[in-house]
Amino acid sequence: MTTPGSPPPPPAPEPPAPPSTAPLTAAAFRDLVDELAHLEDRLRLPEVPLDETSVLEGYKWIFSILAVGLDAQVWADRDRPRFVDIVGPYRKWGGDNADAFYQYAPVDPARTYRVRGRIGDAVYLSLTVYGGPDDGRYSERIVGTVNTGDLDIADDGSFEIVLSPVHHDGAWIRLEPDAVCAITRDYLIDPVEGRRVQWRIDALDPPATRRETDADLARRFRAALTWLRDQAAIVPIPLGEPNTVDEPYPVPSRTFGWAAGDAAYAMGSYELTDDEILVLEGPSVSCAFWNVCLWNQFLHTYDYAYERVTLNGGQIAYEPDGSWRLLVAPRDPGHPNWISTAGHHRGRIWFRWFLPDRTPPRPTARLATRSDHGLP
Repeated sequence: MTTPGSPPPPPAPEPPAPPSTAPLTAAAFRDLVDELAHLEDRLRLPEVPLDETSVLEGYKWIFSILAVGLDAQVWADRDRPRFVDIVGPYRKWGGDNADAFYQYAPVDPARTYRVRGRIGDAVYLSLTVYGGPDDGRYSERIVGTVNTGDLDIADDGSFEIVLSPVHHDGAWIRLEPDAVCAITRDYLIDPVEGRRVQWRIDALDPPATRRETDADLARRFRAALTWLRDQAAIVPIPLGEPNTVDEPYPVPSRTFGWAAGDAAYAMGSYELTDDEILVLEGPSVSCAFWNVCLWNQFLHTYDYAYERVTLNGGQIAYEPDGSWRLLVAPRDPGHPNWISTAGHHRGRIWFRWFLPDRTPPRPTARLATRSDHGLP
């Protein structure tokens, strides 16, 4: 408020103009930075309420998807690609889990690439090429997959895969015109002490030099912005009916995003008090690997550096008939197959089976109490 005779307040400052150099990149960069503030709105959607723990994890989720967007869109180089980790203990998003390592590399569908690897202690590995738009939107389909059973693995654990639009003998994925990226998966029974797969990708006859341009870097930042918006639109997911597991769905013939093309999945949810236990049971299915994970509503695992929030088929103590029983609970129920809720009274449950010989039957879920198990 001004008093009579006082000078008028100075006008609001004009927003700074983009630099005279690299104006396209400057504008795209500012849009990307602004989007981070908008992503905070996803943490407080009235239709998908979150507790405080999930909100705190949501803030970290924002920077996880930003990191992946920068690696996959801004830093990615199709002419001289490198595999980079896209999930891990400090990069949680999109359905990560404690037993797996995922890596990403961009590809040019007109080029030929040689992928070399060494299997280490992985019980399952795959390389999948995805196709679809190259503007930051999620991939629309699987172009091709090579997994453990397709490889000629040498005595020293080494193997080779060729990605190319033209035929090659051996393990080969045809790069169709919409191919945009390759993603590796390797799963270990003991991901802490075990040796992960060593992956390397090389383009044949890459160009000798590369020069950055304002238009191209701006395009990359725009793609990262699209990536952020697409990922944010997926989460947070509602919890659904608590203390149930849905019917597993089979290995898909088509898939969206970066899902695997040789796995069956089932999703469930839990909602437990400190004294309650969710008992999950089912028969064993022959497969290369299976596990169950607990997720928050941003589709990332709880902190598995401190508590066991995921469990795989090689870690489970089975029943005498080969079936399994898992106990999801806030406190240790004294059972070898306890999965900790790690302070989350509500959350999602996710099963996956790689290369199953059949679609697994639906796991049963029943609510129990600690007193039912003779516990205080």
